[in-house]
Amino acid sequence: MNNKNKKALLKSELEHMEGVFRLAPSWVPRSFMIPGKRLKLHPDDLYAFGKSRGGINERWFASTTKADNGPLTLEDEGLSYIVIESNDGKNKILLKEAIELLGDEILGKEVMDKHKGWNVLTKFFDNYGPIPFHIHQMDEHASHVGKIGKPESYYFPVQYNQTENLFPYTFFGLDPMTTKEDIKKSLENWEKGNNNIVEHSRAYRLMPGTGWDIPAGILHAPGSLVTYEPQKACDIFGMFESVVDGRDVDRSLLVKDVPEDRHDDLDYIIDMIDWDANVNPNFKEKHYREPRPVADVDKMKERGYSENWIVYDNDNYSSKELVVYPGQTIVLKDDSAYGFIVTQGRGTMEKMTLECPNEIRFGNLTLDEGFVTKNRAQNGVNIINTSTSENLVMLKHFGPKV
Repeated sequence: MNNKNKKALLKSELEHMEGVFRLAPSWVPRSFMIPGKRLKLHPDDLYAFGKSRGGINERWFASTTKADNGPLTLEDEGLSYIVIESNDGKNKILLKEAIELLGDEILGKEVMDKHKGWNVLTKFFDNYGPIPFHIHQMDEHASHVGKIGKPESYYFPVQYNQTENLFPYTFFGLDPMTTKEDIKKSLENWEKGNNNIVEHSRAYRLMPGTGWDIPAGILHAPGSLVTYEPQKACDIFGMFESVVDGRDVDRSLLVKDVPEDRHDDLDYIIDMIDWDANVNPNFKEKHYREPRPVADVDKMKERGYSENWIVYDNDNYSSKELVVYPGQTIVLKDDSAYGFIVTQGRGTMEKMTLECPNEIRFGNLTLDEGFVTKNRAQNGVNIINTSTSENLVMLKHFGPKV
């Protein structure tokens, strides 16, 4: 389909669906992790990309960012598709392409002029054990490999965390007594087995219904809760831990996003760490997040819903958790376009049917994910909980400075 036809189809869908796009699930494998099996993907499909690619442990939402999973990465891996109902069946157009073609109508002219697109990536990640201790580079070092720095935030949705799996703790930052020589020694010991780098960190117990804000440059080893993770739109990282949970981590993952002539330059690699932020003795006070109501709690309850900021105090992205009570109809306005994922219940949003699935086959479409354009968000979105007994719950992800 050429761009002219795609544009016409998108305009027709925008009008028909009154500013709400339906999105297809986007699954991403990671070769260095063991899937946690809580993303509702059928067990037979966990290795749908092939055993060599690793198990599927991530689902990306409203993504215009291609996954960076090495030379075997598929052309559309990690990218979200808009699902378009048409007379000849279901058509799919990449959200990335839609924004390139109709960005002013989807995100708004101001956002397109300033950010040139949808500059946020949001995902669920779900692992049986912890992720290796790693870092996402700051802008300075990311620019050396043609990328941008990646801050990220976490929220642990209750609906996906009925079981905690192996290690519901996350190592964040470094103990204030840590020196750069300590980290250098750990990196020098990479090929000797476990470099024990997390001995220089502190682990924090993860609690469903809470979250954390983690700027670029902070070392961290996320634990085994299902995590909702908004972040800047880039797949960049460096692993600093050589063995995790008995699994070897290849050193290539330490230098994946390091200039080739610096792969053995440990001083350069250590310089990627935001040292002051990592050794902050009040780390939890600065980075821990609990939900904050977006408006007066009693007034929201009277109107049939509750809504909390769950990712906030961050200029790069933000998120809300919306709960619509059984049988209620509400109209909500927001300042900008947003993506969403339904985590519980069923209902409708304008003309889109909403339904949280119990099980998903790889490649199948669902009714739990979508995208709301700026005009629709600002004019108000009509949401109905069609259940008489269960809450309708969704997570909403926004772009910069909302």
